[in-house]
Parts: sequence; C-alpha cells; structure tokens
Amino acid sequence: MTKRNCIRIALLAVCLLGGLRALHYVSAQEGHKPGNAHTSANTQAKAAASSNSDAEARAVLTQYAAAVERGDLTAIEKLWSKDEAVTVIENGHANYGWADYRDHHLGPELKEMKNVKYSLTDIKVNLSGHTAWATFKYTIAADLKERHVEGGGLGTAVLQHGAQGWQIVHWHTSSPRRAPAPSPEKKN
Repeated sequence: MTKRNCIRIALLAVCLLGGLRALHYVSAQEGHKPGNAHTSANTQAKAAASSNSDAEARAVLTQYAAAVERGDLTAIEKLWSKDEAVTVIENGHANYGWADYRDHHLGPELKEMKNVKYSLTDIKVNLSGHTAWATFKYTIAADLKERHVEGGGLGTAVLQHGAQGWQIVHWHTSSPRRAPAPSPEKKN
C-alpha cells in the first residue's frame, strides 16, 4: 500500500467517524421522546457504558504520556496497535505501521531524550462503537545531548477497542509555525 493510499484511508476514516458521530447523536435524541421509557433506559445505560469507555480511552492517552516521560517503550507498546495500518504524523513527517514508528521514530527519540516532561491536557474524547477519537493539547520538554528543547501544540488520536482494550491506531500532532528567521542585512 502506498503512502498516498494510507493517507486517503486515514482521511476517509476520519470523515466516516464524523458521520457515525452524527448518527449516534440523532439516535440518542430519538431515545428521549416522551412515552419511550424503555428506549430512554437503554439510552441511559449506553451513556453510562460510554462514560466508562470515555474514561478508558482517556486513560490510554494519559498512560502513553507517562510512559513517554519514563522512556518506557515496553509500556508504550501495550497502548498501541501493532498493525501495519497504524499511522503517525508529527510536524509534517509520517510513519506507516507500528514497526516503522517504533523503529525509526519513537525508539530513537526515547533513547535521545533525557529528563522528559510530557503532558496531554484538554483531552476531548468522542466515541462511536469500538472507535474513539480524541483531541488534545500537548507540551514537551527534554534534554538532548547538546541542548534543552521545549515545545507544544495540538493533537488528534484515534483508538480502537478490541481484545487488548483500547489501543492507539492513529496519532497526529502539530506545533505552531515558527516565525521565519530574520534575513541577513545586505552590505554595500
């Protein structure tokens, strides 16, 4: 599968998830019609289950941030799908498949960073069946060999629920654009 097709599939999935969310909203609204106590009770039960799933999906994201801080690749692997359909896009660079992300991005990055502080805040989780997607803000600070780095930005994660519980299948983060460096003054 080409990188272009992977991107198309990821974009299609995001569009489909938005449509599923709208259908879920409409069906939840229909469950609140007067005189429909059975449907209302089902809706309440689904809402309670949904809040548990919301908390579980959110926990995966916070566990991921804590494992990154510790540099604990073993813990991180439990939170991610091992599928080749995993996609990670960070600041214009893409990884396709868990092995690609682990071996060519995350693993080397964890080895290079020391004294890591990484947090996700303002996490907003949406659910539809066995799929969850979340938006969040992130901050990171770490010591590299030659310098200290700090950054932050926005992110989106997609998780799927299966036999291993909630696992991350897509991750996209971006940081604000930096101001361009001043151009050197011309000498006469």
